[in-house]
Amino acid sequence: MLRVVAIMVWALVAPVAQAGGLTASFPSIDGGTLNLEDWRGRPVLVVNTASNCGFTDQYADLQALYDRFRDRGLVVLAVPSDDFNQELDSASDVKTFCEVNFGLDLPMTDILPVRGAGAHPFFRAVRDETGFEPRWNFHKILIDPEGRVAGTWGSGTRPLSGAIVSQVEPLLN
Repeated sequence: MLRVVAIMVWALVAPVAQAGGLTASFPSIDGGTLNLEDWRGRPVLVVNTASNCGFTDQYADLQALYDRFRDRGLVVLAVPSDDFNQELDSASDVKTFCEVNFGLDLPMTDILPVRGAGAHPFFRAVRDETGFEPRWNFHKILIDPEGRVAGTWGSGTRPLSGAIVSQVEPLLN
């Protein structure tokens, strides 16, 4: 119940589209808040994730992409979601699973909805702006340093693919 209330509060206080680009607040898997505004000036790859999916092995590539480019400014934000009924039962289970199996140290949100009317405001704003909405787990949204959507990819495009890396590299410091 507390998690549902927290998500409802975030939905009210985390709106997104501004003249200067997207901005959003996300509840962090570690507690506290993750704000896109804190990463302004840096590219951010936002990925809806799940722990029990055929694409879950992409966590390794997300970490590798983050390791490769974090010193040049890239942020990779994992957004665990149970919209497709493939996520673990709690944020702490997700965090442990990702750390133990993939050595993840990239930023992660709490478990959030990413599609439909109940989607987190970030995903609703991206959908309204671009028409892109996750149709499955591991869909990727690249936000440029000014907060604009620079690219979107489905589950089949791996994080280290040329399609993604070629879009990320020009945005780096």
